Amino acid sequence: MERPSYQVGDVVRMRKVHPCGGSEWEVLRTGIDFRIKCLTCGRVLLLPRTKFEKSVRCLIRREEI
Repeated sequence: MERPSYQVGDVVRMRKVHPCGGSEWEVLRTGIDFRIKCLTCGRVLLLPRTKFEKSVRCLIRREEI
């Protein structure tokens, strides 16, 4: 089974809702760690790749280059 690839600028919906009430996050950095930003409050998190991939529910919008 092929893992989906994520790019900088993609917007994803996470399984758990952030304490501010938002569940949509923008990918700021990819690699061994993912840096994501909450689109509701602007909080930035750094997650390991494995935790990020388990936490993503769906890809909402893909940044077109």
